[in-house]
Amino acid sequence: MNYKKVNWYFLGVIMLHLAVVGVLIALQNVYQMGMAVNLLVSELILAVPAVIALLASKEKPNRVLGFHKLKISSVLMIILYTFLMQPLTTLLNAISMLFVDNAVTSISSEVMNLPFWLTFFMMALFGPFCEEFCFRGVVYRGYLKSGNVTGAVLLSSLLFGLMHMNFNQAPYAFALGVAMAVLVEATGSLWSSVLMHVIFNAQSVLLMYFYQHFMPEVWLGPTPGGGVLPPAEDMLPLIGIYLVIAVVCTALAACVLVWLCRNQGRDEYAAWLLQERKSGKKKGRLVSVPLVIGIVVCLAYMLLNVFLSRG
Repeated sequence: MNYKKVNWYFLGVIMLHLAVVGVLIALQNVYQMGMAVNLLVSELILAVPAVIALLASKEKPNRVLGFHKLKISSVLMIILYTFLMQPLTTLLNAISMLFVDNAVTSISSEVMNLPFWLTFFMMALFGPFCEEFCFRGVVYRGYLKSGNVTGAVLLSSLLFGLMHMNFNQAPYAFALGVAMAVLVEATGSLWSSVLMHVIFNAQSVLLMYFYQHFMPEVWLGPTPGGGVLPPAEDMLPLIGIYLVIAVVCTALAACVLVWLCRNQGRDEYAAWLLQERKSGKKKGRLVSVPLVIGIVVCLAYMLLNVFLSRG
């Protein structure tokens, strides 16, 4: 897939998502089947069109996706890299909560009603695999064919953030997308971003269940809708602390990336990015009309949700 097909894929997924949401709302008896159905449908909306697009391209799947082996030492460092990126995502989450509600805590009560194994499978295993297959696999690899590495990293991450369809998750999902796209390039394997995404989501699920069962007074505390985060007006001191921690940890994460490049035999990767940024060569374009339409529709949907929630 080239960038034009990727942009059509993104627009198609957005329109499919809106159509499915409309059908579920119209058919209340289907919508009330529960959170498990909603989680499954949301991931299939991403994965099924991506599989169809991949098969239609007639390219070898592993050549496009890059499910290559990782060294055990690299796996351990990817785990470290994931936790080092956590403060940055927490910082962006806290900043967004100064303006909008926390999207995760708003659905947490429904999620907690599901069996633990089902929640863990859907949110920490199935979801991350589908999303990495789509965004670091089909979308990122498609953009990468333009030769614009930096553009491919940033644009695929932007679409990943927008696909969360809310202003709370979009900023930290974008940062997480950048971290995972760069990780894929550093290791040469899509398994690296799958592992990072699984760890990131798994710890969120485990924390939700931990607070609900062992610290319910915190989980169901005075914050709007419950949750472990304080009200927005009390978060400014926390944001300052997390800013310092995020800067230090992100710098350490960059060092881990350099180590991973060398450990996976990809020393040329860092030089490749620097060379691309410094060269005066014209980079391949990535933007087309379907992409712009898709982004505008996403933003309009997100703004509508904000207005409806405050109305």
